[in-house]
Amino acid sequence: MRIFRRKKPRPSPDTILSPEGVPLTLKVAGVGVRVAAQLADVLLTMAGAGAILLLLDLMQLTQPHTLFAIAMMLFFLTRVPYYVITELIWNGQTLGKRLMKIKVVSHDGGTLGTHAIVLRNLLKEAEIFLPGTLLLALDAASPTLSLIAFAWVVMAFLIPLLNPYRQRLGDLLAGTHVIHLPQPVLLKDLAQEAIPVETDGTRIVFLSHQLDHYGAFELQTLEGLLRADTGRMSPTAYGNHRKTLATIIEKIRRKIGYADPVAPADHAAFLQAFYTAQRAHLEQRQLFGDRRADKHHAEADTQA
Repeated sequence: MRIFRRKKPRPSPDTILSPEGVPLTLKVAGVGVRVAAQLADVLLTMAGAGAILLLLDLMQLTQPHTLFAIAMMLFFLTRVPYYVITELIWNGQTLGKRLMKIKVVSHDGGTLGTHAIVLRNLLKEAEIFLPGTLLLALDAASPTLSLIAFAWVVMAFLIPLLNPYRQRLGDLLAGTHVIHLPQPVLLKDLAQEAIPVETDGTRIVFLSHQLDHYGAFELQTLEGLLRADTGRMSPTAYGNHRKTLATIIEKIRRKIGYADPVAPADHAAFLQAFYTAQRAHLEQRQLFGDRRADKHHAEADTQA
């Protein structure tokens, strides 16, 4: 008898699975923004190497025929520690990446380790910088080596273009990729919205004793329900959402002793008004040192 196992769905290029199995949606950085960050870092390291070279020249420690070799060596000795140290200090960011608002993360969602940072930056030397230096150093007398170096650089650029995560060779071996920094979005404050009214024009009002049954936990649950994006729901999901609203409203009415029936057309208005009034009530109670975590606060007060 054959046993068929359902294959795990492959995450999309913008999704990282954390060690806990929670999918994290992050925007993968494209080749263009990564090249821009790389150019900024190269200019910074070249400036550092140039300053050291100028200092050596002023101290008369260089010769004209060795100037290029010393410059390339200083560039190498400057950029490798620069990339490794900055990404270690800033958790996957160099100055160029900070400027472009991108960063390196672990592909499996885990912690970005020192081994991964060192490996991806050392492989960057073999991918780009050493072949690029070889292209600059070779002359027309060695066209074969120049062609090999050029082909290697082209291949290094093609790998991220053909990879869905835009990973270069160093990222593939180190288990990392580069993402855009998530942009924090502040949701609108539901309590600042106008108090809705019922379809007959009457204002929904709750008395103080009706608001004394619930705590912060129930308020947060209600807020999540009110923030549901009904515009993107399928007809079936929207129907289930409406049924959930009706069930919750009936439970609230029985709990707080709200005698007036609530028409289906007024469900959203009722919950919005109750959320606003409940939040104001809890905030007022908290000003007097009465923090109510959930609906069991009355039992806790009695036991105390």
